[in-house]
Order: sequence, then structure tokens, then C-alpha cells
Amino acid sequence: MRRRDFLGLAAGAALAGASGVAEATPAARGTPVRVGRTMELGLVISPFHGPEETIKRVHDLGLTTCFLSLDGYIGKFTPELATEMRGLLDRYGLRATTVEVVGPGKLVWDFMQGPSTIGIVPRATRAVRMDALRQVSDFAKLLGVGQVQTHCGFIPEDPADPLYAEAVVAIREVAKHCAGNGQDFLMETGQETPTTMSRMLRDVALPNLGVGLDTANLILYGKANPVDAVDILGPHVKSIHAKDGRWPTDPNKLGEEVLIGTGLVDFHKVFAKLHHLGYNGAVTIERETSGPQQIADVREEKTYLEKILADVIG
Repeated sequence: MRRRDFLGLAAGAALAGASGVAEATPAARGTPVRVGRTMELGLVISPFHGPEETIKRVHDLGLTTCFLSLDGYIGKFTPELATEMRGLLDRYGLRATTVEVVGPGKLVWDFMQGPSTIGIVPRATRAVRMDALRQVSDFAKLLGVGQVQTHCGFIPEDPADPLYAEAVVAIREVAKHCAGNGQDFLMETGQETPTTMSRMLRDVALPNLGVGLDTANLILYGKANPVDAVDILGPHVKSIHAKDGRWPTDPNKLGEEVLIGTGLVDFHKVFAKLHHLGYNGAVTIERETSGPQQIADVREEKTYLEKILADVIG
């Protein structure tokens, strides 16, 4: 599980960064609403290994939002856990913007086994992953978090592919469940072209289905430049994973994720376009190193992004 392993390491490697956006609407309203400070910086965390230490670390880094990667809790979502986690977030002054699960089951983040192991496109794991997404949606309702995100997988570019029609049904079903909890359901960019994701948005045709824009994944999977992707998906973006990377050079493997500012993502242009479109959600850092190096990298990336956001927002 290459892409997410770093999130669960106990010695401080539970830090990373990804998206995050809206605070939850009260469930009684039944309608997703996006609120929050404009482009507030945050960090992806997986609190399974030491919840308080992980949440405190986000606070200590000077960040105010977090994106909860919760695969470690699948099958263990309880009201008691929600109370504990909500208490820790309140104690350290953090706002959880989005929750995510991508499992259960085998996940291989490459071009060879990825199409058959990632997301809810593969038939073999579709049912259990849809169930996990319903579980995390119900848990997010208890937490007061208004967005649920996942990788839907290698959505076929050919709309006549039977897997495409099946994915439409599966995504619609999960999105409807999230809507019942007053939440948006977000498809994270990466495995599909922006045009294919745009087609899925059209064909599912639900107002609470949106996009979690991972700025690097579009490059790592060789699918698109994120600046151009915003032209296609921008109005549907409801969360951002701030991450940098380079194009694939080995046709079997994804491109290389690198320190923000050293890769190919033009963050200034991405943020400027989204700001112009009215995006006011979080910008959540994701850095796939671990331990002290990860903390050092996140500090550097935070400074880099703060300067860009100050220029974009004014």
C-alpha cells in the first residue's frame, strides 16, 4: 500500500498532506454546505497509531486543519471513537475537513496492478469498499465532517466499457449515502484523465458529487497537467491535496513524488485559477516521507505555500 503507508507510522510519520475542505453541515439539514476560511492550510493524518500525538503534531506545525485518512479504523467506527477524536481535535484547535478510506483489500499503487486493485472500479473489492465508505460517512457525521473522499480507481476512458457503467452505479450509490448524511462525496484525481472524471460527474448527476484535486497525482499517473485540469474540473473541486511530483519515466511505475516547489506543479497558477472560481476550502499538504524528515519537509512546504497563497489571495 505504497501511497498511504507513510500515514500510519508511529514515530511521527503519521503526518502527511492532502486535501480537506468544508466543515460539515448538521445532518438534520441534509444538504452539503462548504464553509471555512479561504484556502486554509492543513495536513493529512492517519491517527490510528497514537491519535493524540498525531493530532498534536499538526497543531505544533502551526496548521489549523486536517484531512483524516482512516483505513486503520475500518470496522471499528463507533460513537465512542468519534467522541474521543472530536475531543482531541477541539483540544488542539483543529478542524477536520474531510475523511477518507481507500481499502480494505490489496492496493498496489502502480500501472501494472493498480487497475485491478485500486478503488471501487474493480469488481472483486467493490462491495467491501463501498461498505467501508458508507461506514466512514456515518462516522464523519458523528464527527461533524462534511466531506468523504476516496480514489474511485482507474475509471475506464471508454464509456462503452461495462466497468464504466458499473462505476457510475457504484459512485452514485455511495454519493447518495453521503448526501443522506449531509456530505459531499469526492473523487480524488489520479488514475483517470480529467475528461473521464468530468464525464463521471455528468453521468452520476448528483449535486453532492465533487472532486478532490491532488495536484501531483495527475502528473504521477501521467494523466494531465494540474493547471490545465482545473480548466476542466475547477468548478467541481471541493478539496485540494498540495503535493508535487514528476512525470513517470518507467511505464510500470508512477512518477516520483517530491518536495513541494521542486517538482512540476505550478501552484501559483493552480491556486489563482481556483481562487478566481471561488474555491474557499482547505489546501492540505501531503508529503510521502517519514519521521523527522517528513516534519522538516512539511515545515518547508508550509512556508512555500503560505507565500504563494498570500500573493494569490491578497
